[in-house]
Amino acid sequence: MRIPTHLILGFLGAGKTTAILDLLQRKPANETWAVLVNEFGEVGIDGALLASQGAVVREVPGGCMCCVAGLPMQMGLNMLIRQAQPDRLLIEPTGLGHPAQILETLGGEFYRDVLALQANICLVDPRRLEDPRVIGNLHFQDQVAAGDVLVANKTDLCSAEQVAAFWTWAEALEPPKRHLAQTHHGRLDPAWLEGSAGVPSFVAADAHAHRHDHSHTALAPHNPAVTGNRPWQHWANQGDGYYSLGWVIEPETRFETTRLYALLAQSRLARAKGVLRTEQGWLALNAVDGVLERYPISPQAANRLELIADGMLDAACFDMQLRDSVGSAGHGSLG
Repeated sequence: MRIPTHLILGFLGAGKTTAILDLLQRKPANETWAVLVNEFGEVGIDGALLASQGAVVREVPGGCMCCVAGLPMQMGLNMLIRQAQPDRLLIEPTGLGHPAQILETLGGEFYRDVLALQANICLVDPRRLEDPRVIGNLHFQDQVAAGDVLVANKTDLCSAEQVAAFWTWAEALEPPKRHLAQTHHGRLDPAWLEGSAGVPSFVAADAHAHRHDHSHTALAPHNPAVTGNRPWQHWANQGDGYYSLGWVIEPETRFETTRLYALLAQSRLARAKGVLRTEQGWLALNAVDGVLERYPISPQAANRLELIADGMLDAACFDMQLRDSVGSAGHGSLG
């Protein structure tokens, strides 16, 4: 029997990981669901959050998944299928990724008898529709095109006018969506997963055309899986006009929330996300365009943080600010 497979799409900060966590909590108890997750950077924050909820997770790190939709993605997907033998597969591409090559790989000859491509869900934060950088972004436009179900998320943070603008925009899309909905905190109806995936009409003349200029630079020796005897790992990544800085830090290090929040809420950052130990305990932190959300999580194997911007980031400056955010009781051997 072929595995029902879905893309959970959305631009930076739309709430994809939160939505997948919600779906996992409400899946049938007798089913195993697996998640293939990709992040723009190399830190693995989304993978860490999903794994902490008991999901079977494989990561394809570093750049948009379409850039690695060949051998790296297939290797990760094959290992995930063998490991989990899932009843359902969810795929979370980076918010800066284009879905065309992913769908081409999943629907290709190698997976034709293994995967059943079903409804793809695209999440949209209605507040971002006011930003011409988002509306004009080809990745955003084609993520929307690939979504069979289009969902306005984070509506609890939106004005009535912003929600109304989403509906006006969404109802005018051609071809029309199978289903339109609004929600908050990533709460999705599992029934939205049902039905075969449609055939997207991508906006870009060449759906594969975008800048494949991804690169990453280690700013300190690192191993994203563990910190080992390197307690402060730091590196940079760039591509598609965006830049990221990432850290993996030993779990004994604790951060002072006041300084940490000030760092993550800087307006120059398009996105900041992390799982970090603070004087208030372990927190998941997510900031989009300077608006910070946070919630408690279970203890993690390491502190992880990623900053993303659409302009160059001063790695040394941000590293110093992060080190200055370490609380007096949280200083270890920081390397």
